[in-house]
Amino acid sequence: MSSTLNVARYTALLSGVFYGIYHRRSLQKAHDQDKEHHAIHQRTQLIAQAKDAWKHKQESAKGSDGVITNPEDPRFDLEKLVAKWEKDL
Repeated sequence: MSSTLNVARYTALLSGVFYGIYHRRSLQKAHDQDKEHHAIHQRTQLIAQAKDAWKHKQESAKGSDGVITNPEDPRFDLEKLVAKWEKDL
C-alpha cells in the first residue's frame, strides 16, 4: 500500500474520533442544560404548591376559629368541636 493511502486513512480515523468527542460534548451540554431547566421548573412547582397549601391552611385556621374537625388529626379535641357547634347555634 502506498503511504499516501495510509495517511488518508489515519487522517480520516483521527478526524472521526475528534468529531465524535466534540459531538458527544455538545450533546452532553445540551442534556445537562435540559436537566437543569427541568429541576428549576420542578422546584418552582413545589414552591407554588407549598404556598397554596400554606394559604389554604391559614384560611382554614381563620375560618374555623382554630378548631380541628378531622378526627384522624392528633391535635383533634372533641370538646372544642362541640363547644364551637354550640356557639354556632
